[in-house]
Amino acid sequence: MNNSTLAFIGGGNMACALINGLIEDGTAPQDILVAEPDEQRREQLAVQFGIRTVDDNTLAAREADILILAVKPQVLKEVATAIAPALAQGTPLCLSIAAGIRHASLQRWLGKDVPLVRVMPNTPAMLGAGASGLYAPESISEAQRSTAEHIMRATGIAIWLNDEAQMDVLTAVSGSGPAYFFLFMEAMENSARKLGLTEKTAHLLVLQTALGAARMALESTTSLADLRKSVTSPGGTTEKAIGAFQEQGLEQLVDKALTAARDRSVEMSASLGEEE
Repeated sequence: MNNSTLAFIGGGNMACALINGLIEDGTAPQDILVAEPDEQRREQLAVQFGIRTVDDNTLAAREADILILAVKPQVLKEVATAIAPALAQGTPLCLSIAAGIRHASLQRWLGKDVPLVRVMPNTPAMLGAGASGLYAPESISEAQRSTAEHIMRATGIAIWLNDEAQMDVLTAVSGSGPAYFFLFMEAMENSARKLGLTEKTAHLLVLQTALGAARMALESTTSLADLRKSVTSPGGTTEKAIGAFQEQGLEQLVDKALTAARDRSVEMSASLGEEE
């Protein structure tokens, strides 16, 4: 990626997360270009990162060796079809981080010869703790795959999927997943307050416990089930709580929730990718 121009269409939060991660990883700010319609946002990006900004998507597409489409899914078709003629001249490697737009739809809008990788990041990428799924057809070379993976690893882990249909599952797990944990932590915090802890104490205890549990799982080779059992003493308080969760069908509820999210992802992909 040395001396390659990495251009973004859209300068929102996810673009900022990637820009920050790439610069920390050694990408020169002068090699990054962002096309963003909002003047104030362009100025903020230029000051914050020392990068170049423009208000013209086509200009960014012409300059790009690598182009990252970081706009909302609802406007991606309009943006993609508008820059397609410019992409046909240089055919840069394109990454789309717009949720729900299938590879075939993107390829149709951008042009059939444009090398294209579909990516699904999640919001913890803004803290460098993201989990991204990547999909590309066999026509994408190993070098292009390596480049795409390097870009996404700037904000966390990056995992290749062999089947694009798995993107809908990944969306249900890691794309929507942070909200599930926030909901569970919120419920724990509210319960702790009802049981007598102060708001501040309940909040700090819940968040630190969640962080500690996640770190233990990440840094251990032990399965999640065995980690759970290791802190669940027979006849103790943890066993009583786990039993209450299981009696209320927690596992079945989680399965139902993730399946619903997966199914909605499939529906949205079909809707957003429809030809007019």
